[in-house]
Amino acid sequence: MPKKERSAHIKRTTTETKIAGRLAIDGKGRADLDTGIGFLDHMLTLFAFHGLFDLILRAKGDLKVDSHHTNEDVAICLGKAFREALGDCRGIKRFGSKEVPMDAASAKVTVDVGGRYAFIWRTPPTGWAEQVSREEGYSFLEGKDFLDTFAKSANINLHVEVYSGDDVHHVLEAIFKAFGLALDEATQVDRRRKGVPSTKGRID
Repeated sequence: MPKKERSAHIKRTTTETKIAGRLAIDGKGRADLDTGIGFLDHMLTLFAFHGLFDLILRAKGDLKVDSHHTNEDVAICLGKAFREALGDCRGIKRFGSKEVPMDAASAKVTVDVGGRYAFIWRTPPTGWAEQVSREEGYSFLEGKDFLDTFAKSANINLHVEVYSGDDVHHVLEAIFKAFGLALDEATQVDRRRKGVPSTKGRID
């Protein structure tokens, strides 16, 4: 079975960003965030709340240049934190899939915490995908880059499919809520599972 407290400290310093915090997988959905990007804080608050993860995160980045480095480095830190907190993944369900509506928007997220990276992103062929949300100038493509980087850093399969939506804010909100729910499902402990959920006998 997994260790009693599945948590990890977050720390990353580069010439572009300085990030610190803490993640607890088995939490109550509490988020205390300040990344310097208000819309990203909003999305990660939804992610933590619906995934029942406790997340503290502080980031200082070169936002005078743009938000790219901060967005990417926060994703790197959070992905690695999940990977560290899960350890050998003993006892977890491994797979999770959830679909969430948000007004006219609807999105589905599926994850496999199986020790291999893959990122699939399917969206309708509509022009709004290039738009920037009114809140904090956060674009749909920045949301895509965040999730791709998270998946790579956590070493997981992450599939995102957007079914509908005409507002960038609502579409991203549906995605991040579904992501939290799906990752929660995948990381939950199945008491019937006595070892690692892989016929290989290990996930790394």
